[in-house]
Amino acid sequence: MNTYEYGDVSSRAVLIQPVDEHDLSIIENEVALLSRMTKKPFHLIAVEVDDWNGDLSPWAAPAVFGKEDFGGGAERTFGEILKLCGDRSRTYVVGGYSLAALFALWAAYETDVISGVAAASPSVWFPGFVEYMMANEIKADAVYLSLGDREEKAKNPVMATVGDRIREAYADLKGKGTLCTLEWNEGNHFRDPDVRTAKAFAWVLDNLV
Repeated sequence: MNTYEYGDVSSRAVLIQPVDEHDLSIIENEVALLSRMTKKPFHLIAVEVDDWNGDLSPWAAPAVFGKEDFGGGAERTFGEILKLCGDRSRTYVVGGYSLAALFALWAAYETDVISGVAAASPSVWFPGFVEYMMANEIKADAVYLSLGDREEKAKNPVMATVGDRIREAYADLKGKGTLCTLEWNEGNHFRDPDVRTAKAFAWVLDNLV
């Protein structure tokens, strides 16, 4: 997996974000926005994944849109990401957008290495995911969730459940005592992913580091 690094490489706060080609085309703007949104120093590592649906899904699931099934390769991807988290004197935050945000949430249940989750418009409509959250305890200390206010108006019936699902996820985290916020942004799922992801990381940095 290719990695791209931004910010202060000596920072105690290490932000790890799974990305695809589209994310990489806007990531410099995301980093610039993040630098303006928080005064906390950070080192952001963008980890490029080859197969978005295959590499970031926590378990196999049938296609929800198009013909590409979800491959359940998150465990393998996370094994690679854990190699970036070897210095336990640093604080690690995993985050991202859409399925990468779902991956970040899942990873924080699987290990205590992650201190914060920056989940911008996470794909919590993913089959069985909120039930997984409810049945387990997250190990991160701070979780940011967001959603666009038009995302639950999607024509796809599975994706249209995302509003109810994220409300359930937020309530579960709060009920278990996790420091958590849920922010609603204007627009559908495809609006301003760089802005939304920067806001997610900024909140975690300001509340965790």
